[in-house]
Amino acid sequence: MEKGKEKSLTMSFQKLHLNPISKSKSSVIPPNLQSSRSPIEKTKPPSLESLCLGVVGKHFEDIIEDLGEIAVNFPADTKMAMAAIARRRQLLNDDVIISLAESSWEILDISGSDVSDFGLAKVAERCKVLRAVDISRCSKVTAAGVSELVWHCHSLETLRCGGCPRSDHTARQCLGIFKPKLNNIEGESWEELDPTEIAHGAESLRWLLWPKIDNNSLESFAAECPRIIVNPKPSPFGFRGVKVPVEALPNVALDEPIVKDIDPQTWAVSGFTARPTAPSSPSSRELPIAEKFRLAFVERDSRLAPKRAKNARQHLRRAEREWVMTSTRAKALALASQASKSLHGRN
Repeated sequence: MEKGKEKSLTMSFQKLHLNPISKSKSSVIPPNLQSSRSPIEKTKPPSLESLCLGVVGKHFEDIIEDLGEIAVNFPADTKMAMAAIARRRQLLNDDVIISLAESSWEILDISGSDVSDFGLAKVAERCKVLRAVDISRCSKVTAAGVSELVWHCHSLETLRCGGCPRSDHTARQCLGIFKPKLNNIEGESWEELDPTEIAHGAESLRWLLWPKIDNNSLESFAAECPRIIVNPKPSPFGFRGVKVPVEALPNVALDEPIVKDIDPQTWAVSGFTARPTAPSSPSSRELPIAEKFRLAFVERDSRLAPKRAKNARQHLRRAEREWVMTSTRAKALALASQASKSLHGRN
């Protein structure tokens, strides 16, 4: 019976054109199957959120007017991805970035956008934990906007600038902002001094990316701001014993990791191309005089607010002392207090 079963199995294998092979050969996968299987195994399907962001990004211009109400309950990373898509579609301006800005953001990429000093100041006021910011090729951002960024963001470590004549000019004007300064302040006691009033400047800034920096500016940074490393080169050993962060490497866009899972066709709808680096007309790149005065007043007012509060406290204490010294009623109260203390001491 067993021999009959073996014969029938052998005949069925022959009909199916299957040749018996050894166990060692059966474990080997043919090369053609390996090559066809590996891309399938490595390909990761996009997440539902990435697909939704791709659809929203293709119609981004239709929701700009109501973006503040639409994105109010979105997570911070979703808002950041929407800002990155808007930047790639050349739709990023003050209204868009202010509507999307979230206080937990640590990076901000507005390179090549229409964001101005006003939008940058509003975002810096809200996002005070920013570590890396890219303002390269932003013709509407001036030294006033960078000053607001440095004033509000005390954790700023990496700044990208330059890329167009207007942005290069802004970077040259910012040397005085980046340079630390000591303030001459007065007070009756060192305990009353506010540490933020003693010094100001970009104390936390360490990495500056400015591709076309001129020799004079480079020498000025080396002499007056030696802690700031300009255009660091990637190296496995770091720079001066410090590892260069990914945000300080110029070959990758600052917001590239945020949109890596989103279909690039999302921002190819309107034919996304690099912004021209030629200088624009003076009327389009210069801020109105009224806006410059307003930004200067806001900067000065925010800078002097702690000092005004301290002066008010000092004036109040001085007024109290003068009242005690000049008022007869106050003197009578003081003498009565001393007499009561002496009586209690005798008892």
